[in-house]
Amino acid sequence: MTQSPKDPLHGVTLEAILNDLVAKLGWDGLAARIDIRCFKSDPSIKSSLTFLRKTPWAREKVEALYIRLQKKG
Repeated sequence: MTQSPKDPLHGVTLEAILNDLVAKLGWDGLAARIDIRCFKSDPSIKSSLTFLRKTPWAREKVEALYIRLQKKG
């Protein structure tokens, strides 16, 4: 029996991902990497979470950035 690869997002909430990215990159760094208005214009965790929960393509980009940064260490 083969084991499936470990999901790097398992047990990590979207809020935790966003808080980590903001802590590492800041809102400006996040907006530079992902072109989303909620990161550029009066950004907040609450407004960003609302947008990301309703917009699957944006959430995928945020999750992919989080995974890339986790792999870099």
